[in-house]
Amino acid sequence: MMSDRLGVVSVLLISVATLSAPLHIAAQARTRLAIVGLDHDHVWGLLKIIANEPDAELVAIADPHPELVEKAKATVPAGVKFFSDYIAMLDEVKPDAVIVTTANNRHLEILSACAKRKIHFFTEKPMAASGADARKMERVAREAGIKLMVNYGNAWPEPTQEAIRRIEAGEIGNIQKIIVQFGHEGPKEIGTSKYFIAWLYDPVKNGAGALMDFGCYGADWAMVVKGRPQRVYATSLKLKTEQHNAVEDDATVLLEYSDATAILMPSWDWSYGKGQMETFGSKGSFLVRGDGLLFQPAKDPTSVQYPEGKPVETQPVPPEKRNGVAYYLYCIRNNKPIEGPVSAAINVGVSEIIDAAKESIRTGRAVAMPAQ
Repeated sequence: MMSDRLGVVSVLLISVATLSAPLHIAAQARTRLAIVGLDHDHVWGLLKIIANEPDAELVAIADPHPELVEKAKATVPAGVKFFSDYIAMLDEVKPDAVIVTTANNRHLEILSACAKRKIHFFTEKPMAASGADARKMERVAREAGIKLMVNYGNAWPEPTQEAIRRIEAGEIGNIQKIIVQFGHEGPKEIGTSKYFIAWLYDPVKNGAGALMDFGCYGADWAMVVKGRPQRVYATSLKLKTEQHNAVEDDATVLLEYSDATAILMPSWDWSYGKGQMETFGSKGSFLVRGDGLLFQPAKDPTSVQYPEGKPVETQPVPPEKRNGVAYYLYCIRNNKPIEGPVSAAINVGVSEIIDAAKESIRTGRAVAMPAQ
């Protein structure tokens, strides 16, 4: 009698396992990604990252430039489909999610098309060419129930994540001053592609020049560690007068808080590439670079040997935060909200800061940030 019962139980267990198997397999299926646009040079680095992500399957790319399409075909697996029109791609391939690498003023249009089709959306920074577009993007994505992520390459290195963790833990006290320096010699000078240059120097397609390209890094950092400023004051210059560019190549932006200031220094006129965020608090300061984190305690004089503090040991980042694509996939596959420097909420504020800076440059006056 007992053996009969055991036999029935075994059959039931086998049947349950058999029925569950397809569900388990489906849950482990790779996330189907599509690329919209190849005229943003960051796309080539993202394609390499996607190729090394075990949870990603690149299924299609849409771009109208034959030269860029040929370059991509030599880079991606043979099964990837190519389209000149991204709408046709979305409708035929039906990807789970897209990665958008286009001119900034196209982001709202593309997100709206994705939202109608319940397709998740990732764009390279900045979120949009204007604050108005960014606010619409956040609303449309929220109402459609899709993920919206704004990728910053500097968000993923260990020093950045370590600094945010320590600042949020109160290790340097109340934040009193932020200084962010991001830039390089200029897009034309560093060998940026003609397709990228075609919209980087366009005040409508990009939204501005160096102010937009590199000012968003500083605005993003300020939003993460200090929140929305009260007022914004900015100045800009066109130092490369011989190029006759329609946009500024250098800017200085001051963010005013009730108890702090942030100084953003975006530029296409650095003598070399530079990217760092320095944050001062009542207990000391952190200086974040791509290759390390420095800490200077309060009331401890600096030295020639350590003018900006001593190195801080950083902790390994979790696998889902090793790069932007990994985090995007993690949030999609586990239905987690996009948070931190790459979130929609933070980046609406970033876009509004850049808007206020442009208005300040136009009027010569400080501009109040819009109410939330």
